[in-house]
Amino acid sequence: MSTCATASRDLSEPLAGTAATASTWLLVEQPGPWGTEALISSRLDRAVGRALERAAEGTGVRVALIRRPGRHADLHTGARHRVFVAHTLPGRSWIRTTALDDPAGLLGLDFAALGAGDPGGLTLRPHTPAAWEEYTGDPLVLVCTNGKRDRCCALLGRPLAGALTASGVHGTWEITHIGGHRFAPTLVVLPHGYTYGRATAQSVKDVIEALRQGRVVIDGCRGRSAWERPGQAAELAVRELTGEDGADALTIARTEGEAPVWSVTVAHRDGRAWRVGVAQVA
Repeated sequence: MSTCATASRDLSEPLAGTAATASTWLLVEQPGPWGTEALISSRLDRAVGRALERAAEGTGVRVALIRRPGRHADLHTGARHRVFVAHTLPGRSWIRTTALDDPAGLLGLDFAALGAGDPGGLTLRPHTPAAWEEYTGDPLVLVCTNGKRDRCCALLGRPLAGALTASGVHGTWEITHIGGHRFAPTLVVLPHGYTYGRATAQSVKDVIEALRQGRVVIDGCRGRSAWERPGQAAELAVRELTGEDGADALTIARTEGEAPVWSVTVAHRDGRAWRVGVAQVA
């Protein structure tokens, strides 16, 4: 059976610079079926989903639904919704988590503050001292599995999520949509925000082990979500050129130009810098 993922692989379509852009991720557990636009076509209250989407616009926060892997994902939790907020900028990445009876409380969040990396934005509606906790477990592995969005994600993503869970990767969740379904199975790893495509269970385990040690695996990497796509491609080009694998070693200092050509300055924490030409190819 031919799929977009098969065609992309056969064409050796480059992965670099294709990750979704988000400085901060808001992940809301919502078991059960997901529709094409999951925030407004799932068991989450439609009005809440639409309001969260509007609240996040222009703030750098990306809202997505998550669920535990499994054939009957809606049976894997009670009434409470696990929530994660993850910020992805180098040297400032963090994850906070809580559990809520009603996701409508998330409308009290200060989305602008969270997009800027300030955990002080973790307020709820009505204002309550919710038990936001620092998440200190293994990196979260969020595998795109929404078959209503694209069948590749269901056909390839769900088996990967299941295999990771079965092999003891406890931070594995299914996620509604991270873009790039033609690179399925595709996933994002938080808090660093690196996105990977054409993944296997072994390649994901290698990524997790590297990140535990503060290192980045660039094989199969689509980019870091903290950057716009030209910056994602430029960062990976510098890593390939220099062999630098420190997760927090590089930042995007400047991006000039507009589609289809950009000049991106990539800065190293030791003071070095590279100017990288990036071109968008149809």
